[in-house]
Amino acid sequence: MVTIFVVTMFFSCESDINKVQKLSKTSFIPSGEADTINLKYTDSGQIKSILKSPKMLDYGNIINPFTEFPKGINVTLFDNKGNITTIVADYAISYKKTSIIDLQGNVKISSDTGKRLETSQLYFDQKNEWFFTEKHFKYTDEAGGYLEGPGVDFSKDFKIFNMQQSSGEVNTIDQ
Repeated sequence: MVTIFVVTMFFSCESDINKVQKLSKTSFIPSGEADTINLKYTDSGQIKSILKSPKMLDYGNIINPFTEFPKGINVTLFDNKGNITTIVADYAISYKKTSIIDLQGNVKISSDTGKRLETSQLYFDQKNEWFFTEKHFKYTDEAGGYLEGPGVDFSKDFKIFNMQQSSGEVNTIDQ
């Protein structure tokens, strides 16, 4: 009788443990999904950015919400002077609490003045409008000069540019 009771208790507890384990697993099911998006962000009636992507997944219903762009993004940024910066990446994820965007795979940033940066992964701090990476990068300026190496951080407009270790060729223009 005791043996039957113990065996029954064991199997019923095992079933409850499995249920608890299933409940405690985090399931990442998007709360929203969109195909072929074209989002325009405006401020005071002026377009500040345009984001295009074939797929967007919104995980806004979890503790640390994020938005994922599994098929890549194409972003155009406009500053107050009419300058345009374009950002392209194969994959992107935007973390809502930290306002950090993680760009991955064939990341390319180019300005309308001819400046261009290429790398495999790049982070963008939206609050500070600052890019950074520890990955290898190649930067080309409008005069044909270039810098490359591991690790760089820079402002959105390429005016402030900090490198860890780099090599390259810089052309100076005499005036």
